[in-house]
Amino acid sequence: MYNFLTELRFGLTDITDTFEIFIHKIALHRLQYNCYIILLNNFVLQPTQGYKMQNKRRQKNNQNMNPNNQSYSKNYNNITQIEQFLPEKKRRVEIIPRNINQETYLDLLLNPDISIVIASGPAGTGKTLLAMQAAIKALKEREIEKIILTRPAVGVEGEKHGFLPGDLNQKMEPWTKPLFDVLHEYYTNRETMQMVDSQIIEICPLAFMRGRTFKKSMIIADEMQNATPNQMKMLLTRISEESKIVVTGDVRQTDRTEGENGLLDFNRLMDRFRDSEYVGCVEFNGGDIERHPAVEEILRIYGDI
Repeated sequence: MYNFLTELRFGLTDITDTFEIFIHKIALHRLQYNCYIILLNNFVLQPTQGYKMQNKRRQKNNQNMNPNNQSYSKNYNNITQIEQFLPEKKRRVEIIPRNINQETYLDLLLNPDISIVIASGPAGTGKTLLAMQAAIKALKEREIEKIILTRPAVGVEGEKHGFLPGDLNQKMEPWTKPLFDVLHEYYTNRETMQMVDSQIIEICPLAFMRGRTFKKSMIIADEMQNATPNQMKMLLTRISEESKIVVTGDVRQTDRTEGENGLLDFNRLMDRFRDSEYVGCVEFNGGDIERHPAVEEILRIYGDI
């Protein structure tokens, strides 16, 4: 009997010890759990909430940036995280002419009474740059609601873009790249893509503009020396109220023969028409080249100026 009680007592002691060890383990696991909760609150959950607040602020800023207050459905957070390390974009558009012809050109671009501006001349004179800056300035100041970019796609026979990869914007990218280079000086990639998605900036091939009417817009038609006379006529008749069409090009750098050059044909018609109430023309020359001194020298070598 004594041996049995002794063994029972020692057995209960072992059970008690085992139970105490079990309780200690539970306490240890609970302590670890509390530590995990603290780590989550301090290092994971709060930054995530901060990112959510930043995204909400970004979405609000994007809606304020959009003149039509349209909401954007696509997520560009991956681009935003990269752009925080990029140089800050220009927010104000300050257009400063560098010569007399640029001053004349800028006056035509900013004159609300002039609906069509024709700028021709050699490369490097600022035809495209000033036109894009004037369009961005008008968009930021809510004078227009959208910018339409167009350009003859001479490199593709008949301007048929179906065999190129991507959607229409991607198909036209090789021809509109110079225009977007100016745009990226004032907007980030994320902002630019959002404006393209919401049709604030529209890329429209010249062949697809037939039958359309543009209101409260600025249409920039670049490299129009490669357009035909019929295309030029079709383009200039797309304008509507509170809109402006800017046509740029260099008749010396054309892929069209003389009889098929729309820009050259229109300049000749304007010389005969003379006074116009709505059309303003400016002709740049070699002395107006501002891009780089080497550009003027190259054009002299080729005999263009």
